[in-house]
Amino acid sequence: MGKKFGNLAYISGITYFRISPYEQRAFAGMIKDGVPNMIRRINASILRSTPFFLMTYLVMEWANEEYHSLHRKNPKDYENDT
Repeated sequence: MGKKFGNLAYISGITYFRISPYEQRAFAGMIKDGVPNMIRRINASILRSTPFFLMTYLVMEWANEEYHSLHRKNPKDYENDT
């Protein structure tokens, strides 16, 4: 009835290498070999990334407090209302 979906077109001169996701081992050796390497990589990059996240958190906290304080009503504007 026709070609199957993966073989619809033939292009000469191009080679495709594919591997099934079921044949890959994405986390092979993660527990046995990966933990010391992961700890080393975190320690190497923590001094570069922590100040950025800390400053971002502090700026966001300040911005949220400022936003809420600007949207409060001033009680002195309503002192003489009856």
